[in-house]
Amino acid sequence: MSPTKAKSVLLIAGPTASGKSAVAIDKARDQDGVVINADSMQVYRELRVITARPNVEDEASVPHRLFGHIYAAAEYSTAAWLAEAEREISECWERGKLPIVCGGTGLYFMALEMGLAKLPPIDPEIREKWRNFQGNLHVELQQRHPPSAESLNPADRQRLVRSLEVLESTGKPLIEWQKKANESSILQDANITRIFMDVPRDELYARAERRIDQMLAQGALDEIRALPPLDLAQPLMKAIGVPELLAYIKNEITLEVATTKAKTATRHYIKRQLTWWRGQGKHWFT
Repeated sequence: MSPTKAKSVLLIAGPTASGKSAVAIDKARDQDGVVINADSMQVYRELRVITARPNVEDEASVPHRLFGHIYAAAEYSTAAWLAEAEREISECWERGKLPIVCGGTGLYFMALEMGLAKLPPIDPEIREKWRNFQGNLHVELQQRHPPSAESLNPADRQRLVRSLEVLESTGKPLIEWQKKANESSILQDANITRIFMDVPRDELYARAERRIDQMLAQGALDEIRALPPLDLAQPLMKAIGVPELLAYIKNEITLEVATTKAKTATRHYIKRQLTWWRGQGKHWFT
C-alpha cells in the first residue's frame, strides 16, 4: 500500500435509517476496510436490536470495531470514544487497511476531525455566573474577544456561554484551545473521503417507522426487559424507543401507543440530526 493510501480514511455519516451500515460494509468488502463505529448508542452491549447495531452476520462479513463493547452502566464519553477510535484508525494504517468510520453521532465526527480541546477545569463560580447570566451574551463576548463573537451566532446561547466561561476561567479564548486541538487531530494529514447519506426526509421517516416494527418483531421488548437496573439518566435509557417501550413494559401505556410514540420520537430525532449536520457539518456538503 502506498504512503498516501496508508493515511486515507473514509467517513460515512447520516441520520438514522439512511443506510449507512450497508454502505460501510460494501465499502469494506471492496476496499479491504474495517468498519469503526461512530454511533453513541451502538457502543453499548445490551441493546443490539433497538439501537440498530449491525447483526451478527454483518459483523462477521467484514471487520467491525467499537460495536457493543461497553456495558450499559459504564461511564463513556466523546473523549473516551475518540481515544479508542484513534487507536483503531492507527491500527488500520499499520496493517494496510482502510479505516471506515460510520455512524450518526455528529459530535464524534467533529472530535475526530477537529480534535478535542484539553481544557483545564472551569472555575465552578465562573461557570454558574455565565450559565445564569440574563444580559446579552453576544455583546459580552464581543467586548472581551471580538474574533470569538464574530464566529458565533448571537442566538446560540450554549456556545456563547461556553466561550465566555472558558475565556474568563483560563485567560485564553476557546478558539485558541480549539486551534491546538485541531493541530493534534489524527486526521490532520490524512486523505479524507466523506459520504453523507442524504436521503429525502419523507423516505427517511418511512424507513424509520418500518424499522420500529421490525425491531419489535426481532425481540426489542425482550432486550429491554433483560436490561440490568439502570438510572433513567443513563445514556442508554434515552435511546430512541427505550423510554416508550419501557412504559409499555411497566403497563403504563398500550403497545400500540408505545409504538406510535417510538415512531414519533424517531422522526423528531431525524429532524434534530439533519439540523445539526446542516449547521455544524457544512464542510461535508461542499
